[in-house]
Amino acid sequence: MAVSVKLDDQMKSRVQHLAASRERTAHWIMRKAISEYVEREEARDHFTQEALSSWDAYQQEGQHITGAEVQEWLSRWGTEDAKKSPECHD
Repeated sequence: MAVSVKLDDQMKSRVQHLAASRERTAHWIMRKAISEYVEREEARDHFTQEALSSWDAYQQEGQHITGAEVQEWLSRWGTEDAKKSPECHD
């Protein structure tokens, strides 16, 4: 699928300058930028869906771990007092 992107002169100049400094083509810079943006936004969507799913599960079941429980657990990581992760509870 061929797509054209219209850039104003200032952005075009910035892309060309960056491409020259990286010894890449402007095309490569734009493809890389778009690829990284899409990956970041897909990860954000996945995180949001996971959070909404967790919230739905909590509302239905009431199972949770408190922030204090998590902080206590994490504070012991890498020590002799390290423990298993806390269990969810009502």
